[in-house]
Amino acid sequence: MATEITIDTGTDELLCIIRDRVAVITLNRPQFRNAMSDALTPALRSMIKACGENPDVGALLLTGAGTAFCAGGDVKGMGAHRDPKRLAMSYNEKVADLQERQRLLTGALASVRKPTIAALPGPAVGAGLALAMACDIRIAAESAFVSTGYLRVALSGDYGIAWLLTRLVGTSRARELMFTADKVEARRAEAIGLVNRVVPDAELQQAAFELARTMAEGPTLALRYMKDNLDEALLFDFATARDHEAERLVRLTTTADHREAVQAFIDKRKPVFTGG
Repeated sequence: MATEITIDTGTDELLCIIRDRVAVITLNRPQFRNAMSDALTPALRSMIKACGENPDVGALLLTGAGTAFCAGGDVKGMGAHRDPKRLAMSYNEKVADLQERQRLLTGALASVRKPTIAALPGPAVGAGLALAMACDIRIAAESAFVSTGYLRVALSGDYGIAWLLTRLVGTSRARELMFTADKVEARRAEAIGLVNRVVPDAELQQAAFELARTMAEGPTLALRYMKDNLDEALLFDFATARDHEAERLVRLTTTADHREAVQAFIDKRKPVFTGG
């Protein structure tokens, strides 16, 4: 039986367990559709960093409690006049503060060198959609939907949503989704590349965990290098990316995990990777 370790996140608004090398991080404000808060968001930033650096974690699985993934920002608390501390900040201070919060959330999540999966039991809206898109893979329940949402509150977007959206669905579709804030049902989201898979609601958490566990059992360094290669595919020309791929592959040929994979293939058995 797998050992399950409960991690103290510092708040009941975020839950984290580690099981079978999978860190399951659950946004836990179901009564508010798991919208960001002053307690949840800092804890989430800390858990992403901690789990990303934890050698006992092979994959991260983000999800939401109840029937939502994340509704994004708490609209009721958005007005600066509601927060005396924010009201006292200059424009430049507000910009720097948001830039830092973005860097430590979606920026940090995209930088994790392990597979990351978002399981969407329901809506992912605004910054919640950006959070899901910053993961490598998204699995949605049939009843889930996504929306950029910013138009409805007369804002332009944050947490890298335009960059992430453009790379997932292309510039034309990204503009449509940003300018309309349309609700995109799960099956359409799958068809346009916003989510990778759609499963029945009752099967979501198990399907997402099984996928995360499969990845967590994989060769750690090879997966890290795959993420590096895939990230560089968006940044460099073909020749540069190809040369970097070659460097990484040659490094991997010297690892214990590579030798184990080859021997397991010869022995016709499942490999057991140790991260070496």
